[in-house]
Amino acid sequence: MKYLDEYAQHYTDCAWVPFEDLEAFMVEALQHAGIPTEDAKIIGDVLIESDKRGIDSHGIGRLKPIYIDRIDIGIMNPVTELEIVKDQDATAVIDAHNGMGHVAGYKAMEMAIEKAKKYGMGMVVVRNSNHYGIAGYYATMATKAGMLGITGTNARPSIAPTHGVENMLGTNPLTFGFPTDEEFPFVLDCATSVTQRGKIEVYGRAGKDLPEGWVIDHEGKNRTDTQQVLADLTTGKAALTPLGGIGEVTGGYKGYGYATVVEILSAALQDGSWMKALNGFDENHKPIPYPLGHFFIAIDPEHFMGLSTFKFIAGSICRELRASMKAPGEDYIFTAGEKEYLAYQFRKEHGCPVPPSLQKVMVTLRDRFKMDYHWDFEQK
Repeated sequence: MKYLDEYAQHYTDCAWVPFEDLEAFMVEALQHAGIPTEDAKIIGDVLIESDKRGIDSHGIGRLKPIYIDRIDIGIMNPVTELEIVKDQDATAVIDAHNGMGHVAGYKAMEMAIEKAKKYGMGMVVVRNSNHYGIAGYYATMATKAGMLGITGTNARPSIAPTHGVENMLGTNPLTFGFPTDEEFPFVLDCATSVTQRGKIEVYGRAGKDLPEGWVIDHEGKNRTDTQQVLADLTTGKAALTPLGGIGEVTGGYKGYGYATVVEILSAALQDGSWMKALNGFDENHKPIPYPLGHFFIAIDPEHFMGLSTFKFIAGSICRELRASMKAPGEDYIFTAGEKEYLAYQFRKEHGCPVPPSLQKVMVTLRDRFKMDYHWDFEQK
């Protein structure tokens, strides 16, 4: 397959670190930052799962700037104290009290799965949380339990609405996980914008300009200057475009609409915060917490026509899609979750790729916390 043949070529400047070593390092660093051991293991599992799947924007690259740095400046609580505000048969509302989003997400999806076992469907919503890593992790929790998983989260404003230029909505992923009769589930985990900040950060670490169509400024012009874009997204001088791009001709209103759906489901059911309240800065531009909201849905197919029937039909649909006519020059059609599965197959043998910029971060954290790690990339 051409995709696998070309895969490693994207990481020629990277050091390859084994899964277990990278995860252990992240867990220990999180513990030094004040996170309890069991919570640190949950967070480490979410982060390493991202790196295992090839989602380089949400793994080790988020450890320091999104989590440890925010704990350091006092806008995120390392100890997560979850409060069940309301708990009924198939639903629940949780307040995370500015704790770690991964811990809130893990516990909430666990609860949704337990409710689905009993009632066929379970939905748990969370307020006053924080960034929870890859949404696909929680959807996959459901698929591992033989269920359908759906999740989403709002985020700091980044997307401009169609015909607008002001960043109003978060990148707001709407994520689905379906069990199949194949070796991997169908997992659609993507932002409702053309791209998301984490991917722009990957471009920044690589010193690359952005493709046109990803970012616009207040004059509605395309922006490709990666480093300045990262700064301007924070101050509101630039905005991401919704799925479909600028305007309506290519369907930008669809991405805008789905981003709004996620914003509402991440705020209205749980009486949480939304849009500009998630900026992370007060009127004096001082950092403050990001009171994010999430939602988690689990559906048990055994309450419908059965798990085996669902898995067979879901798998058959994926196989028929892959077997369909291919465009000239293309050798394969993928279904959602397949590239991540292939990335895992490659990386379990080679490890996770760590670019030079993140190698420096790892060394900085290692030295700061006086951890006993010595990396092969330091020998070069």
